[in-house]
Amino acid sequence: MALNLKTLATRSISAAVFVVLLIGCVYWNYISFSVFFFAVSIIGLTEFYKMAEKLNSKPYKILGVMFGGLLYLSSLNINLLLGMNLKSFPDNVLIRLIPVIVLGFFTVLSVPVFKKNDSSIKDVSFTLFGILYVVMPFITLNLLASKTGFDSKLILGIIFLIWSNDTFAYLGGSIFGKNKMIERISPGKTWEGTIIGVIITFGVSFLIREFFIVEDGFFWPILGLLVPVLATIGDLIESMLKRQAGVKDSGTIMPGHGGVLDRFDSLIFVAPIIYALVTLFEVFLASNVS
Repeated sequence: MALNLKTLATRSISAAVFVVLLIGCVYWNYISFSVFFFAVSIIGLTEFYKMAEKLNSKPYKILGVMFGGLLYLSSLNINLLLGMNLKSFPDNVLIRLIPVIVLGFFTVLSVPVFKKNDSSIKDVSFTLFGILYVVMPFITLNLLASKTGFDSKLILGIIFLIWSNDTFAYLGGSIFGKNKMIERISPGKTWEGTIIGVIITFGVSFLIREFFIVEDGFFWPILGLLVPVLATIGDLIESMLKRQAGVKDSGTIMPGHGGVLDRFDSLIFVAPIIYALVTLFEVFLASNVS
């Protein structure tokens, strides 16, 4: 197949803009980080609702976007936004999140009562699942970033691990791939590529620890093994959604690369699990100290 230089140029420019914007917003400060992922959450949620419509559902898009947006904004750390000291002014995010979750959930649940629609349960399910699948992971990413007063290197390190896995899994699969992983969901993904991605990402985790983060311990090597596995599952989940919806890409916001969900499908699965594990580890340490 002949190389299409125009397509290659479009993909390269689109990828370069995406990388610069992502790294710049995450590295700059907490506000730029929060604004970037708020936009990602809202755009990703609208992409999900469009796919849901192709599955013969009619999610409550406006209400869902309002609920998801308010939920994300409620998760922001006020102290970091205002530049205040975290220890002097502790900010309990759950005090804001829980009421929004309860009110939003029951508001969406009550909508079918006033609609004459035989598929109302399906519509409610897709509306709420979109928020759970798209918005909640970026909320956990925000909470993870807030734990240490916004350590941008933590978030960038996780993103670099995901990119490492995506890149080397693709290259390994292209060169050595013979055995399909789950062909019915992702025909291009092979066991050889996946294993190569895990091995090289594990090695990259040591480089991140030594030269980027500069710390000791096993946290990053553990992530080096965990992230590629979770990222692969996240990619397969999004591929399954797209296949059932009958679409190639979740959106068109990135020429040559698809939509927001196509670019962040791995992070969507990685962020909540890492946040949960870090939180459990902190609870374990606190209980042992006391």
